[in-house]
Formats: sequence, structure tokens, C-alpha cells
Amino acid sequence: MKHTIRLTAVTAIALGLSAMASQADEIRVLNWKGYGTDADWAIEAFTEKTGHTVVHDYFNSEQEMLTKLRTNPGAYDVVLINSAFTGTAADEGLIGPIDTADISNYADLAPNLANNADLSPDGEVLGVAWVWGLTSFAVNKNDVTPTPTSIQVLWDDAYKGRVGWRDDALESVQFAALATGQNINDVKDLDAVKAKLEELLPQIRTFWSSENDWNQFFAAGDFLMAPFWSGSASRSIAKGLPVQFIVPEEGAIGWLDGLSIPASSNNKDAARAFINYMIDPEFYVKWAESGAPASANAKAAAALPSDSFNRATLGDPEVVARVQFMQPVPEETRKTYLELWQELKANAQ
Repeated sequence: MKHTIRLTAVTAIALGLSAMASQADEIRVLNWKGYGTDADWAIEAFTEKTGHTVVHDYFNSEQEMLTKLRTNPGAYDVVLINSAFTGTAADEGLIGPIDTADISNYADLAPNLANNADLSPDGEVLGVAWVWGLTSFAVNKNDVTPTPTSIQVLWDDAYKGRVGWRDDALESVQFAALATGQNINDVKDLDAVKAKLEELLPQIRTFWSSENDWNQFFAAGDFLMAPFWSGSASRSIAKGLPVQFIVPEEGAIGWLDGLSIPASSNNKDAARAFINYMIDPEFYVKWAESGAPASANAKAAAALPSDSFNRATLGDPEVVARVQFMQPVPEETRKTYLELWQELKANAQ
């Protein structure tokens, strides 16, 4: 009888482990490298909670992200998409609606972010609001004094050859639009933008393409100021770099990142579990210790220390009022901007 009981117990344990194994999936995530979801401690904690393992692939631009989704159906279960590109991905059938019923932390998202028209058109959730922030510029606070209040400092002769720049056509046009007093989502005077960028090119010492590039160039003194992302700036500050992030009087470019599920994913339940963990305050507060964008989860934002970067920089209503949030850009417009930027760079050589 004892042997029978022991055998039954062992069998039950084996069946239980087998059931857990059958329910566990490998989740494949497509994201920027080093952007929260691939933190070792986060993956370990998620796997411990759910049994799901996580594998990452990366992109260096939104266009590359879309290309990877187009050419690798079934390869990904979760993808990070800027809200300005969510509609494009949905229109091409690359991502599908997300059932948020079992995403328990969804209820804690700030309504204005959760209901963003680009992430949730007509109430259909195509992307779960994750983090948001600004594209503005940062300066070396030890060498740039007084602290600039205007974007025009990037054109100041005093810093000729000391400016870094991201080699991105859309971002370049948007910065020039801000500098010429225009709406980044409705540029009326493209000639003024072109002239402003033409004036900028002699200021540029080097182009950067990644956060790591930016930090290395900045630390080496290759530039004293450059466009940067707010979340990246917070991480640079956490690493001890003398970075001062500026939201100028002309405003800044706002962005919202969402987590979507590719339509071709075969692990949608596990994908929703991963998204739920990524918007959990428990994850975000720890991530913020090393520098992170602002969370879309209101509870997570409220849990940050009062002197944290995101509270101090993005918590001021006057600052937020100056932000112009990116909207989807038609492909024809994007092509026009690219041609303009390439022409300017070619003529400057």
C-alpha cells in the first residue's frame, strides 16, 4: 500500500511537471537592444513566475522592425512598436487585436495613453501602451553654461563642430520644424526647414545611431550637445555622465511605445502574460533604477521617488504642454523628407 501511495504521488508530481511544461512556451520578442524587455533580471523573474522562456531579436529602426515582421511570419510573439507606426503594421496585417481581459495590469494604464487613437483605434487594442517619453536634446552640463532654454543653441556658432546628430531624416525635419516654429505633424514651410537644416550641417561633428554610440561619443568629448531620448538620458545620468536633458521653449517631440502581438504568433496567451509583466509596477520601478522612459502605468509612475528623473523632467504640466506628440507619417511624406535630407548631406560633403 505504501509503495502504491508513493507511486501515485510520484506519478502526480510527474504529471504536474508535464502539464507545466506543456503550458510553458518560448516567447520571441522583437525590440530595440537594451530596451527593458531583455534585462537579464526581468527575463529571469518572468520565467520564474510563468515558466515561459524569452528569446530576443533586435532592430535599429522602425523600418527594419516592419521589414522583419514582413519577412519572418511566425517568428515573433511580442513586438515593440512606436504608436506612429502601429497603424502601418495593422493595415498590413502584421499585428492583430489584443484581448486585454487577462492582462490584469491593463486597468492601471493612464487612460489618455491606453486610449491613444493610434494604439487603440475605435477601442480595438492593437498595442498596449508601455512607455512614453521625449525626443529633445541633451548637453554636457559641465561645458555648456548657462543651461540652454532654446533649441536654437544647436545652431549657435559657439558650438560649431561640437554638435552630434542622429542620422534620421524624419527626426531631422521634425527638429527643424520646431526650430522654425512649425507643427512637426503638419509642416507647411518645407523650404524653411531645408534652409534650417542646411545651416545645421556645419555644426555637426559626428552622427550617432544608437544609445551606446551617443554615450561613447559624449564621454569622449566628440560633442557637447545632441538630440537624445529622455529615457536614454536618464540612463546616461544614472551611469554618471554629466548630462542635462533640455525641453526647450519651442517644445519637443513626444512618442509613445506600445507592445503588440504579431498576427502570426502561435503563443498569444504567453505573449499576453509577457505584456502584463512588462506593464507591472514591480518591473517598472526596478527598471527605472537604472534609467527608463516614463511608464504608461499610472501606479508605476506614482511609485517612483519624488526626485526621480521622470517625475522631475516629465512630471511638470508646463513641460508636457510644450510637447508635440508624433502622429503617423504618410509614406510619401516620409520619402520626401528622406530625399531632402540625403540631398543636404550630399551637398555638404
